[in-house]
Amino acid sequence: MIAAIKPTGANTRGLLAYLYGPGRHDEHLDPHIVAGFAMLGMPDPGRNPDATLTQLARHLDEPVHLRNSEFGKKTTDHVWHCPVRAAPEDRHLSDTEWAVIAQRIVEAAGIAPPGDDLGCRWIAVRHADDHIHILATTVREDGRRPRLHGSGIRVGDACRKIETDYGLRQLKKGDRTAGKRPTQAEMHKAQRLGWEQTSRDWLQDRIRAAIPHASNAEELLAYLEADGIAIKPRRGPSGDLLGYAVGRPGDLNKDGEQIFHPGGRIAPDLTLPKLKARLETTAPEEHPTARRQRPTTPWHQATDALDTLHQGMADDTDAQAHITALGELIEATAQKAPDHFRAELRTAARTFTRAQRSQIRAEHQAAHTLRRATRDIAHTAVGPDGSAFAALLAALVWATIVAARWHEAKNHAHQAEAARQALHHLHAAADHALVPVLDTLAARQPSDQARRTLAHDVRAAAPDHADRILTDPAWTALATVLADAEAGGHKPHQLLKEAAARRELGTARQPARVLITRIQHTSRNPAPNRRAEAARLRSVSASAVGTPSPNDQPRTTAAPTSQPSRHRR
Repeated sequence: MIAAIKPTGANTRGLLAYLYGPGRHDEHLDPHIVAGFAMLGMPDPGRNPDATLTQLARHLDEPVHLRNSEFGKKTTDHVWHCPVRAAPEDRHLSDTEWAVIAQRIVEAAGIAPPGDDLGCRWIAVRHADDHIHILATTVREDGRRPRLHGSGIRVGDACRKIETDYGLRQLKKGDRTAGKRPTQAEMHKAQRLGWEQTSRDWLQDRIRAAIPHASNAEELLAYLEADGIAIKPRRGPSGDLLGYAVGRPGDLNKDGEQIFHPGGRIAPDLTLPKLKARLETTAPEEHPTARRQRPTTPWHQATDALDTLHQGMADDTDAQAHITALGELIEATAQKAPDHFRAELRTAARTFTRAQRSQIRAEHQAAHTLRRATRDIAHTAVGPDGSAFAALLAALVWATIVAARWHEAKNHAHQAEAARQALHHLHAAADHALVPVLDTLAARQPSDQARRTLAHDVRAAAPDHADRILTDPAWTALATVLADAEAGGHKPHQLLKEAAARRELGTARQPARVLITRIQHTSRNPAPNRRAEAARLRSVSASAVGTPSPNDQPRTTAAPTSQPSRHRR
């Protein structure tokens, strides 16, 4: 059951005309009052032809007029409107049941507190089977204004209890992190102009798409302006940016002026302070050696960053930061992915936005590595090769699973559901990306003897999952990957063990596919020669103390001894 409190207004008669009218598409049938304040005491215009809407409006507005005459100042925000709607699959509720529900809603909101005879005047009008509209005038009988702060949360809690009491569909409890739903006016305007999205939804998508490209708020606004979006910055006397609003091209008011929306009204996490916290984190300077050892492509770099994501989930503020950065990475990947993947990945990014924010404050500095990888992808001009792209998508799948589990553990119901929905789209993209990789690998499978040897490695490295891996249709392709890795100097047993440790296989739908992308990523470079590395280190150490290395010794013509070396085997 959803109770959506609407912005206040001043036209009681106008709202009544809508509630008792035919509706915008003739959807209003038999409008009538099912409940009201204790002293309603007048006929229902929906059932009595002699009663008028004007009379009802005056009756509801009487405390407002008395307050205006007493204080000599007109009250212009006294109309409180709250539609209450049951889910489509819920049973048909009677007028008597809707009356009790309406009473519980106005009590929870503070419109008419229980046991208070001087509360506000209100009525509940039913003009459809599945919902009612509650209209109240927010001046009490004693002339005071009601205390409505936090009424949305209280009404939401009342709805959850009503659902339980009446056996209705159970919705998740709100946590004040949801974005504002489009208003009827916004939806009708979008429909009239032929837009698929309302202006606020359209602007939200554009801002989120720009975030991976910017390292500070000024860059973000410049990027949006270059994309054709109207920008209205708010600056202090020093020129510092204090706030911003954005406008969709063609979204004009009745006077032909551009309509602007502040960031905080587009989404709770798009206020200027929150954007600055995300964008302007200072990453620690890298050691030059670390920069040299960074993977050659942003796609590999992002996969490596996701590999360590689970290590940053122990602290709640760090975990929230990593999940926020994960959403940015999904968005950047969608922008740079091959054309036939973009729609699925953009849907995943849009769905994941609710999972990016919770009541836990994010320590964004903790996710600097993941965010740096995201920006590198956003600024790259080169698309990924097939195996690198498949590995990144597989890593995104696992990271989203980790995010969903964290939200579930914290009882973040809406965020966990958003992560699960995004996971569905990421799975589809990852499966699609792996098809050509599997075909190429299966076409050059190793010999039967080599596969038997590799199967032994699988049983030794992952005994609990060996049967599922070896019966997976992708096992032949995995055997090819392991054979390639062994040719590059890696040990298949060790690679399997490390891959299984990085991504638990119990929940994997197809474990062999998970191992393929993981092992291809970790074995893409030849294994280091440990003896050569040890010799190099000895040489460097000797040079540091001024001792000539063995290669610097003078050559001798003495005959070699026949004594065998102690290193010979």
